[in-house]
Amino acid sequence: MGLGNYIKETRGELKHVSWPTRSQALAFTIIVVVISVGLSLFLGLFDFLFSRGLQFLITRF
Repeated sequence: MGLGNYIKETRGELKHVSWPTRSQALAFTIIVVVISVGLSLFLGLFDFLFSRGLQFLITRF
């Protein structure tokens, strides 16, 4: 299979893709950002609590 044939077939397949609308893409982007920020805050909180707990145990004993 040559490169030109591959590119032609790829372009043909991309015409069959159901692309999201602008509003759908914006909504999905906002959802991903909100979930990412929430998860990072959640994990950051547990990291902080575990590091403080470990620091307490090390200095106490």
